Amino acid sequence: MFDRAGIVDHINELGESLRDWERYKDTVTLEQLTSDRDKRNMVLHAMLVAIQACIDIANHIIAERKFRRPATYSEAFEILIEEKVIPSKLGQSLSDLARFRNIITHVYWRIDLRSAYDTLQKDLPKAQEYLKIVNEQLAKRE
Repeated sequence: MFDRAGIVDHINELGESLRDWERYKDTVTLEQLTSDRDKRNMVLHAMLVAIQACIDIANHIIAERKFRRPATYSEAFEILIEEKVIPSKLGQSLSDLARFRNIITHVYWRIDLRSAYDTLQKDLPKAQEYLKIVNEQLAKRE
């Protein structure tokens, strides 16, 4: 069954969190990320919400199309690659982001802030590309 409202909610949340991510990418420095707890929290939260929305959208697609069930968040993107929903390179990047999400969530106190800053700077376009693809696929269903 296609849960249009559920996937639209996740798409909207992804769009909003990507706008936050883009703003922080352009305004928060590595020094601020390292020294300013409030800035670090807002940046990591925006990234966490965006990545989780990507995962939730993947799981909606997998459930709706009755693809095999993923054992991990990162595997959800591997399934989307196998089923030719998203390109391989994008799927690998999203799998990496899913693993980064686990670090933010479970070992946040030990997070490598240089690595987090690199993710902040370089991975936004990948999540934006994913948003574009899922929006296009949703439009085809109308």
